[in-house]
Amino acid sequence: MDELFQKMQKLIAEKLEIDISKITLDSSFRQDLGADSLDTYEMVYAIEEELGVSIPDEKANEFETVRDAYEFIKSQK
Repeated sequence: MDELFQKMQKLIAEKLEIDISKITLDSSFRQDLGADSLDTYEMVYAIEEELGVSIPDEKANEFETVRDAYEFIKSQK
């Protein structure tokens, strides 16, 4: 995997306090990783800070899987 995905994995694992190996591009934030809306907000904020991107709230609410967030962030770089 590329550097962006690895950084995202690390941030998600830290925020959700889960094993990094559970996080794949196809992981669902809610079903697979157990994130609630507050967790999702905190992850988006951490990703914005760490990666220097801006994610509008309405866009962040559309993220169902790690891939959704990854592809949006990649398009902003």
